[in-house]
Amino acid sequence: MKEFELKYGCNPNQKPARIFMQDGSDLPIEILNGRPGYINFLDAFNSWQLVRELKEALGLPAATSFKHVSPTSAAVGLPLSDSLKKACFVDDVAGLDASPLACAYARARGTDRMCSFGDWVALSDECDAMTARLLAREVSDGIIAPGYSPEALEILKTKKKGNYNIVRIDPAYVPAAVERKQVFGVTFEQGRNNFRIDRALLGNIVTKEKNLPENAVRDLIVSLITLKYTQSNSVCYAVDGQAIGVGAGQQSRIHCTRLAGTKADTWFLRQHEKVLALPFLDTLKRPDRDNVIDGYINRNEEDVCADGIWQKYFKTRPEPLTDAEIRAYLSGIDGVSLGSDAFFPFDDNIERARRSGVRYVAEPGGSIRDDAVIACCDKYGMTMAFTGMRLFHH
Repeated sequence: MKEFELKYGCNPNQKPARIFMQDGSDLPIEILNGRPGYINFLDAFNSWQLVRELKEALGLPAATSFKHVSPTSAAVGLPLSDSLKKACFVDDVAGLDASPLACAYARARGTDRMCSFGDWVALSDECDAMTARLLAREVSDGIIAPGYSPEALEILKTKKKGNYNIVRIDPAYVPAAVERKQVFGVTFEQGRNNFRIDRALLGNIVTKEKNLPENAVRDLIVSLITLKYTQSNSVCYAVDGQAIGVGAGQQSRIHCTRLAGTKADTWFLRQHEKVLALPFLDTLKRPDRDNVIDGYINRNEEDVCADGIWQKYFKTRPEPLTDAEIRAYLSGIDGVSLGSDAFFPFDDNIERARRSGVRYVAEPGGSIRDDAVIACCDKYGMTMAFTGMRLFHH
């Protein structure tokens, strides 16, 4: 296929629209089902790069959930604890642990379930039936993977009344070394960001504390590769082989750190015993449960425990999650990793990160206030590596 005509571009008024190879060669994809759109393909090609690099760096199957050209989360295929399975709504799935790819997907989709609503999914490996069954019951726009088992393909084709977008990408495809795009009729050209993120990138530890265990190395790599494909400015919290809080596209770095930290806190609190025990109505759908859980934890637009409201969601009125319970629960969190796509200009980022259990940090360094940032890490006994490499993505 030389080109694919799109219904429209980013918005319905932006026509004509298509994807094609500028050199006239075939596209490196095959559309197996549906008709993906302009934004779908932006998500597809960015998300595929992310999971491909995670697999190369860590040797584990990887999955990511994308929305509007940034990941809501990314994860590698490690088994889930019982509480995490319940928090991710996969505790009813028998045999989940037998598929590392399904575990990766369950983690990635389950991290920030509100932001993952209507997402684009990327898998590093051939989609198996278990992963397809998990995906089939979620609200999603499409998927890209290097292949699909016959059973998985049949399962996915039943989504969205047979219109689910399924894309196969050639895993051997290597893009040109130079990339171009146009803005306002002006062509931009740059070398592709082929910078490799691996264990060697974390060798320059600048804090007094030098301990960097292998699980932290893994999590920092997950964080940094996730940031490489996140709209900048961006900060990413990671633990247990998955990104648990992504702060993307903010003008101020502390706003990135706060946003990502709030998402990480919500992810941890989804596993609080009171949250796991919420007595939902049997008729309440999964997306509605996500919204209610977020409201229960963060007390957003409505008090879901209030009289006259709780009856819409619960069999019995739940006890609220108090500020004291939240503080006590989060104060016990430790060992979280944090990556930043550019240097931290102030130590307020470290102060905020520590509140969400951050113990390990990776950032480029190079700020005139590096000494203050290092001193703040030393105050909390944190380990920080300067990578020397910015990871902006626009």
